[in-house]
Amino acid sequence: MKKIKEVFLFTVFLFACAGLFAQQLPDTPAAAAKTHFDRGELFRERSDWDTAILEYSEAIRLDPDYAEAFNGRARAYGNKGNWDRAFEDSNRAIQINPNFADGYRTRGTVYLNKNDLDRAITDLNQAIQLNSNDALAYHNRGIAHRGKGDNDRAIEDYTQAIRIDPNDADVYNNRGNAYGSKSDFDRAIADYTQAIRIDPNHAQVYNNRGIAYINKNDLDRAIADQTQAIRINPNFADAYNNRGVAYDRKGDRRQAIADYEAALRINPNLTEASTNLNRLQGR
Repeated sequence: MKKIKEVFLFTVFLFACAGLFAQQLPDTPAAAAKTHFDRGELFRERSDWDTAILEYSEAIRLDPDYAEAFNGRARAYGNKGNWDRAFEDSNRAIQINPNFADGYRTRGTVYLNKNDLDRAITDLNQAIQLNSNDALAYHNRGIAHRGKGDNDRAIEDYTQAIRIDPNDADVYNNRGNAYGSKSDFDRAIADYTQAIRIDPNHAQVYNNRGIAYINKNDLDRAIADQTQAIRINPNFADAYNNRGVAYDRKGDRRQAIADYEAALRINPNLTEASTNLNRLQGR
C-alpha cells in the first residue's frame, strides 16, 4: 500500500507540473496579436500615439491580415497628422475586409483632412451603409458637406449624429456653426448652449456663441462669452478680437483697442484684428 500511495502522489505531482508548464506556454500568434491590439487601443485612448503605433505594428507583425490593427494604426497616424501613412493603413484594412465599416470611416476621415471632400463623402456613405449607427461617420460626413458649402445636408448629418450620441459637444458646436452660416442665430445659440452644458470648458464654443450674439447685436452677452473663452484659454487670439468687435460696436473705443492689441500680441498675423485696430487708430 505504501508503494501505491507513493506512486499516486508522484502522479499528482506530474499533473500539477503539467498544469504549470501549460500556463507558461506562449499564446497563439492570433491571441498575442489581439493582446497587442488591445494595448494599442489603450495607448491611443491615452493620446500616446507613438506607443500605440508600436503596439499596432506588433499586432500586424503577428497577424498580417489583422484589419482592425491596420485601422487602429491608421487612426493613431491620423492623430499625429501623418495622413499619408493613415491612408495606407486604412486602405489596407479595407483591402483585407471590404465590409469593414470602421475602415471606410477612417479612410473617409483621412480624405476629409486631406480636403478631398468628394472621396471623403463616398467613403463615409459606405461606412454608414455598413453601420447606420456610426455617429462619428455622420458627424464627419456633415463636416465634409459643410466644407462643400452644403449647410442643409451638414445639418441633417449632425442631427443624425446627435440622435445616435446626444452627448458630443463638438457635434452641437458644428451644427451651431452650420445654422450660423444660414443666419439662423437663435438655433445656433441653442446648439452652442447645449454644447456648453456638455462641456463647460470648451473655449471655442463660447467664442462661437459670442459671435452669434454679436450678429444679434446682443453685445453684453457677446462680451460675457468672449471673456469666458479667454478665461479658459488666455491665448485665444480670436476671442480677444471678437470681444474687441463687441466693445467696438458698444462705442468703447479704449477697450476695443486693448483687445485688438492683445489679439495681435498672441497672433501677429490675425488680419481682422490688425484691420480693426488700424481703423480705430486712424491709420
